[in-house]
Amino acid sequence: MYILQTEHSFDSAHFLKGYNGKCANIHGHRWRVVVEIKSNELVEEGHLRGMIVDFGDFKKVVKEFVDFHDHALIVEKNSLSKALFDMLVAENFRIIEVDFRPTAENFSKYFYNEFKKNFDVKRVTVYETPNNSAIYEE
Repeated sequence: MYILQTEHSFDSAHFLKGYNGKCANIHGHRWRVVVEIKSNELVEEGHLRGMIVDFGDFKKVVKEFVDFHDHALIVEKNSLSKALFDMLVAENFRIIEVDFRPTAENFSKYFYNEFKKNFDVKRVTVYETPNNSAIYEE
């Protein structure tokens, strides 16, 4: 099996509502997203001969989706009061609402599901810190 890997990172803030610890407070991370795609075969003809996909195309898809999350407050839907949410939006803070608790584990599945729309994904690893990561694969 052939495997290609690329990565991109983004900076964002989040918090874990209902968590008993310091992560219940708003805090930020430099998230690192590592995407691996796979294939048992390589393209046999044309300008992509000998490749799974063009690295440029692979990197572009990953970068665009990862960059969407950069410099935002990522929150689980309904984890902020409506009044606070509306106030933050009125002050032009960039808020991204997700349908899950924004943990590294959930982010790894979230990114996996996004990238499998374009590629045969082997796994996605999301680093919350340089030393701590979560992996999702099927």
